[in-house]
Amino acid sequence: MAAPTLQQPSFLLANLKADATTKPLLQRCQDLVKIIDEYPAKELHLIFPWLVESVFGSLDGIIAGWNLRLLHSRSNEYNIVMEFLNPSGPMMKLVYKLQAEEYKYEIPVNYLPGPVKACIQEGVLPDCPLFHNKLQFPLSGLLTLNLALNPFEFFMFNFAYCLITPKNSPQGQHGSSTDSAYFVLVDTYLKYFLPIEGSVPPSPFSDSRGSVTAPSPRSSSVSFAGYGVHSPSLLKHHIFHQPSVNADPAAQEIWRSETLLQMFVEIWLHHYSLEMYQKLQSPQVKLALLQYRLSMSSMPCQPHAPPGSGTLHTYQEPFSPTEEHVLVVRLLVKHLHAFSNSQKPEQLSSSPSAHSHTHTSPLEEFKRVVVQRFVQQKLYLFLQHCFGHWPLDASFRAVLETWLSYIQPWRYTGEKTNPQPDQNRTVPDKWESFVQENLLMYTKLFQVFLNRTVRTDLVNAKNALMVFRVAKVFAQPNLADMIQKGEQLFLEPEHVLHHRQPRGYLTPSQGGSYLSSRQRVMTDMVFRVKSHVYALEGQDCQYKQMFGTELRGAVMKLIQIIAQARHTAKRISDHSSEVAANNSFLSWFGMGSSDHNNTFSGAEPEESGECLKKTHEFLDRALENLCQIFKLNQGQLTQLISTLGSSQDDGNCKQLPDCIQGENGLILTDLGRRQILNGLRRFDIHYQGDPELQPIRSYENALLVRLFYRISSLVNERFGEHMNTLCSRPDFLGRLGRHYLADPDSTAKLKQSPQSRRTLERNRQPRLSLRPLASYRTILLLLLFYVFGALLSFGPISSTLLILTGGFLYGLLMTLFGDKLKTH
Repeated sequence: MAAPTLQQPSFLLANLKADATTKPLLQRCQDLVKIIDEYPAKELHLIFPWLVESVFGSLDGIIAGWNLRLLHSRSNEYNIVMEFLNPSGPMMKLVYKLQAEEYKYEIPVNYLPGPVKACIQEGVLPDCPLFHNKLQFPLSGLLTLNLALNPFEFFMFNFAYCLITPKNSPQGQHGSSTDSAYFVLVDTYLKYFLPIEGSVPPSPFSDSRGSVTAPSPRSSSVSFAGYGVHSPSLLKHHIFHQPSVNADPAAQEIWRSETLLQMFVEIWLHHYSLEMYQKLQSPQVKLALLQYRLSMSSMPCQPHAPPGSGTLHTYQEPFSPTEEHVLVVRLLVKHLHAFSNSQKPEQLSSSPSAHSHTHTSPLEEFKRVVVQRFVQQKLYLFLQHCFGHWPLDASFRAVLETWLSYIQPWRYTGEKTNPQPDQNRTVPDKWESFVQENLLMYTKLFQVFLNRTVRTDLVNAKNALMVFRVAKVFAQPNLADMIQKGEQLFLEPEHVLHHRQPRGYLTPSQGGSYLSSRQRVMTDMVFRVKSHVYALEGQDCQYKQMFGTELRGAVMKLIQIIAQARHTAKRISDHSSEVAANNSFLSWFGMGSSDHNNTFSGAEPEESGECLKKTHEFLDRALENLCQIFKLNQGQLTQLISTLGSSQDDGNCKQLPDCIQGENGLILTDLGRRQILNGLRRFDIHYQGDPELQPIRSYENALLVRLFYRISSLVNERFGEHMNTLCSRPDFLGRLGRHYLADPDSTAKLKQSPQSRRTLERNRQPRLSLRPLASYRTILLLLLFYVFGALLSFGPISSTLLILTGGFLYGLLMTLFGDKLKTH
C-alpha cells in the first residue's frame, strides 16, 4: 500500500477516516473541498495517500474505494464524483498544491506491470523514462524496491491501476462499461491534458515562483525519438546507474501530458505472456546483463540480490484483459489519433521520422510522435496477446474494433467534408508512411485474425459481422496497394541499407541531382519499414507476406468456410420457416408437428429469422470485399460456391460427422468438428430416458404435469399386469390396447438407443400416460369443445361422454387402418 516516506500522526486524517464510515458522500466531498482550500500543504501531505486510496481503491484490490467502474450516470452520486475528480476540480487542485512543495509518495515495485517489474528485478533500468531516477534502494535488497512518485504521478498511477484491479460487481447491478464514471473520467482527462484544439490549460494553483514546475523533465540527451523504441546501444543501463536528468524548459509546457500518457500506456498496455517476454530478450541484452553482473560482483559494497533475480523465471504475470479494459484502450487509441491529426498545417507536411523541427512548439512536437513512439510497440503486443488468447465468441468485437481504430487514423482527422460511401472512400496518399511504419499492425494481425476466423462459428450473425468489418476496412481503395508496397520495401535486399546516402544530401542547385534525392527517400523508406518489423519481431523473424502464396491459400480456405456457412444459414432459415408454418394456428388443432426432440441443432435461439438474413448479407459482402482485396477471379469464386452448394444437399446433413473408431467409441476428427461447428452435419440426438420424466415444457402446465404423473403412476402400479396381458394378445383387443397403452414410436427409437437392457425393458412395458392432457393446447381444445357443446345445449357430462366416445372411435379407426395409412 502506498504511503508517504515519512508518516506522522495526523488528527485531520483520523477525523476523515471516522467520517468516511458515518457521513454520506456529498457531505464528505464538501468537507474535503473546505479542507483543501484552507489547510496548508504540510497537513494535506499526510492525508493524500489515504484519500487517493479511498477514491480509487487499494492496489491489492481489498479496498474498493468509490467503485468508479460500477458508478453510472443514473446513480445519485455520479455528479458528485465527477465534479470532485474533474481536471479542474478539488482533487486536482490538491495534487497541484502538493506538487509545488515537491512531496514524494512511494509505490512498491511489485505493483508495476510484469515486464517492468521483471526488468528491474533483473537489474536493468526500464526503457520507459517514466521510471528513471525514481527507484529507491533500501538496504534489504531488491525485493522491497519502491518508486518515489510526485503527487501528479502518484494520482495518475492509482487512477490508471484502478482499471486492472479485479472488480466485484454486486448482484443485480449491471451497466454498460462506456457509461461508467471511470470511462467518462478517462475521456475527460484525455481531452484536458491532450487537447485537440489549443494548448494544455495552466495549473489553477501556483506556488511562490508562479507556476508548478515539472518534477521529472526529460534529459537534454533524451528526445521524443527515443521513446518507445529500443536503445541503439546493445548495453542497457543498470538500475544502480540511473542517468541524471536536467531541467529542460521546453518540457515545462507538456510534462503533465507526457506523464498521463506514459502512465496509461505502461499500466494498460505493457503486459504480455512469458513467451513474448522471453522472445524480446535478445542475446545481446543477455550478454550485456551478464557483463553488468560481473562488474557489480567486483564492487566492494553491493546490494543483496534476492534469489532467482535476473532470470527469466522472475516474470510470471498472468494477463487476461477484460472487455472493459479493451474498451478503455480503444478510447485511448481513438483520442490519440485525433490528437496527432490536430497538428498545425505547417507541421503536417513533415515526415514523422524527420529530425529537424526548428520552430515547433513542444505540444506540436508531441503530437507528431505520440502514436509511433509512445503507443505502437506496446499496443501491438497487447493486441497480439488478445488475438491469441481471447475466447472464440462475440465478445472479441471489442478487441477487433480497437485494432480497426488504430489502423484507420484517417477516420479521426476532424474533417467535415461530405463523407463518401464506405466502399468508395479512398485512403489518401499522405497516410502511406503511416501504413509502412505500422506494417505488422496490418499484415501480421490480419493473419492472426484469419487463423481465429476459420475456428469460429460463422453462422452466428455476430461472428459474421466481424468478418465483414475486417474485409470492409481492408477493401478500402488504395489501402491494399499501400500494404503491398510496404511489404515490397521490407523485402528489399539488405545491401540497400549499406549504401544509404548521407542525410545532408545536396540539392540540384548545390551540385546534386534529383536522382540522388529520390534514392535517399527510397532508402529512408526501406530503413523505416525494416526498423519497424525488426523492433517488434526481432532480427530473426520469419515474415509471411500478406499477399503471398501461403496466405492466399488460407484466404481461399476461409472463402470455402464462408460459403459453407452461407449454405448452412440458408438451410437453417428454410427449416425455421417450415417449423413456423407447422406451428401456426392450425397446429393447435393437431395438424402440426409435435416432435420436439427432432429440432434442428445448428441454430442458436437468437439466430433465427432476421439474424440469419443478416448472416447471409454479412457473408455475401465479406466475400465481395475479400475478392477485391486479393484480386480473386469472380468466375472461379462463383463456381466454387456453386460446387459447395450442390454437394451439401439435405441428404448430406443427415450423415454423421467425420469420425474415427476409438476404444471407447467414435472420436471426432478436425474435419468433423468443423462440420458440426458450421452446421453441415450433426448427430441425431433423442431423449432416451423415461418419457414421463422429461423436463416440463413451456407449453405445459407444471401443476397438471405433476398431478397427472402421480395418477398415471398409481394406475400403472395397480393394473400393470393386466395392461401387459392385454397388450400381449395377438388379436384385435391386443392391438387396440397397444394403441392406447404403448408408445407407438418406441420400436423405431430403440433400434438406435444405446440404453441399458433394464431401461429398455422398462420403457417397453405398456402403461397409461396422461401427460398430453397437461398441454395448454389440449386444455384450450377441450375448453373450446365444452363451449361449443354448451352452445348446442350439451351439459358437461354429455360433452365428456362425447369426447371419450370420439377418442375411442379414433383409436378404433387407427387400429383398423393405421398400418395402411403408414404405408401410403
